[in-house]
Amino acid sequence: MKITLVEIAKRIGADIVGPFGMSTESYDERVISSLGSLGTAQAGDLSHLSSPSYRAQLASTDASAVILSAEYVAECPAICLVVDQPYLAFARASQLFEIDAAIASGIHPSAVIDPSAELADNVSIGPNVVIGAHCKIGANVQIHANSTIGSNSSIGDDGRIMSNVSIYRKVVIGERCIVHSGVVLGADGFGFTPNAKGQYETIAQIGGVQIGHDVSIGATTAIDCGAIEDTVIGNGVKIDNQVQIGHNCRIGDHTIICGGAGMAGSTTIGKHCVLAGGCGIAGSSPITLCDGVVVSVKTTISQSIDKPGIYSGAIVASEHKQWLRNALRFNNLAQLFARVKKLENEKADE
Repeated sequence: MKITLVEIAKRIGADIVGPFGMSTESYDERVISSLGSLGTAQAGDLSHLSSPSYRAQLASTDASAVILSAEYVAECPAICLVVDQPYLAFARASQLFEIDAAIASGIHPSAVIDPSAELADNVSIGPNVVIGAHCKIGANVQIHANSTIGSNSSIGDDGRIMSNVSIYRKVVIGERCIVHSGVVLGADGFGFTPNAKGQYETIAQIGGVQIGHDVSIGATTAIDCGAIEDTVIGNGVKIDNQVQIGHNCRIGDHTIICGGAGMAGSTTIGKHCVLAGGCGIAGSSPITLCDGVVVSVKTTISQSIDKPGIYSGAIVASEHKQWLRNALRFNNLAQLFARVKKLENEKADE
């Protein structure tokens, strides 16, 4: 794939500046064929400087062009694409080089589609796809091989369902969503209650799942259906691989959930939140996070949060013997606190 430098600059809203601030002619003839990092890019590659952490690699880069902010132009040996937000500009430039994973338009002969299903124009249905009763598939939707769409589900226009996705009944997916391989949408929530004999009986999960527009769901993620009401994922939510979202959860618009995160049923996450990798959310009662909350890696949230900010709870790794000593001391914190409180009271009485 080859794209001219001028075309890239127009698409990302960049000013083209020659090496070390000097003007360069014939930009129209400059062609970019690939993307590369500052340290490994070769001639013909487009790179970017989005963090000062990589500034040391800028002076020696072999990239043909670099996306960066104006403050670093004088240090760059390549043609500069100057923008205010380099990482956002690079994200938009990367879309120009995306390898199209589209499948052929039309319905593969091996697909099984219920007669009551409604398919809009220009849909692409791959091999061994199964579409259940009363489903609605929007225009330009692509459903890749071996995926299953349960009854009374719908997929909005321009959606992409990759291979081996399992969508249960009553799942509503908005427009321009992508669901990656191995995802399970709408499986039963983890609902059981013990009877008099101590045996667990199932609580029927009769709700569905509602997913907004422009949502991305990573590979092997599971989003459970609601027990009574629907589980709801807002617009623009981005979910990484191997995430667990329990029944009746509600995720606010434009929230990011990173790999390995999990949340118990009935958790509510606000808008523009970030849940970092491996964090867990569960408590004795349903947890609510307000808008603008950032949860650090491996943090456990067991109480609701009503103030925006960054919250951390992970223990930093240390040498094993030191970790054991600290763990023993941690178990004695209650006693230590009581002793300190007693000393403070005695001092106050003097």
